[in-house]
Amino acid sequence: MGILEKISEIEKEIARTQKNKATEYHLGLLKAKLAKYRAQLLEPSKSASSKGEGFDVMKSGDARVALIGFPSVGKSTFLSLMTSTASEAASYEFTTLTCIPGVIEYKGANIQLLDLPGIIEGAAQGKGRGRQVIAVARTADVVIMMLDATKGEVQRSLLEKELESVGIRLNKHKPNIYFKPRKGGGVSFNSTVTLTQCSEKLVQLILHEYKIFNAEVLFREDCSPDEFIDVIVGNRVYMPCLYVYNKIDQISMEEVDRLARKPNSVVISCGMKLNLDYLLEMLWEYLALTCIYTKKRGQRPDFTDAIILRKGASVEHVAQRGRLHFCLELCDPAPSFMKIVGPCRSR
Repeated sequence: MGILEKISEIEKEIARTQKNKATEYHLGLLKAKLAKYRAQLLEPSKSASSKGEGFDVMKSGDARVALIGFPSVGKSTFLSLMTSTASEAASYEFTTLTCIPGVIEYKGANIQLLDLPGIIEGAAQGKGRGRQVIAVARTADVVIMMLDATKGEVQRSLLEKELESVGIRLNKHKPNIYFKPRKGGGVSFNSTVTLTQCSEKLVQLILHEYKIFNAEVLFREDCSPDEFIDVIVGNRVYMPCLYVYNKIDQISMEEVDRLARKPNSVVISCGMKLNLDYLLEMLWEYLALTCIYTKKRGQRPDFTDAIILRKGASVEHVAQRGRLHFCLELCDPAPSFMKIVGPCRSR
């Protein structure tokens, strides 16, 4: 039995197993096995005789945004509208066959936007060019999931399932679990909160499935078995995602209002150029970029040329960018730099 068949069998068994106190250990083991098989599936084949063409796109600009979605949802049209890059758009599927990069210039920042080929159901198992698309998506700072508003919630759930199966966690934070394997002493289990989803026995069973018999585990929040498995595997990517519903000009106002009120969602129409400005504002917030303006001693700050950094950056990060044009007084502490950091202003 191949890996795909094993994954299918485990998924079917999980689906038909009732969730209750008596089956939680069995479900935990099944999920651990499922995560192991999915990790094996993503590993490149050593016996492959020919190398497939990948999407090796050099990262540039101040941030990278991956544009993913099913075929013919408007990704290429969106790229052409937001950047100076022309991406072929047509009414038939699979118009885009490779990764096409573009640059969005917004508030002084250069944001790299990647138009990726449309993925299909089963992309995580290698169907279509799904593996290459998902691999590029893992390197992005934000994912824009382009959806067809006329298709309801079907596309969103399928794409979330595909990305979840390859270790991409959308709009989630890393579980607050301390985990450290050690050479001996067995499994040391502790928690600082009341656990309602995991128990010490379940944690040990999951660790044994991964051939880990000596480790230190500390739960700092009430996490599920899936989140604990993510911590063990250690290659999960946590990133923000904007769900963009395109073609709202083809649905009713009631449906537009319903979609717009969903969390992390924006409704647009590339055909009629509706709500694109609001999408850019939301994208800026999700990227958490900050404009830093420098000044020379005795002169006013230069608000025409900003240094773009991620939120939480320090003076050291500015110096590493090689654009430190102002002098600090020897007696001034480092925090005085924050006095000349103005609010983000558009050009």
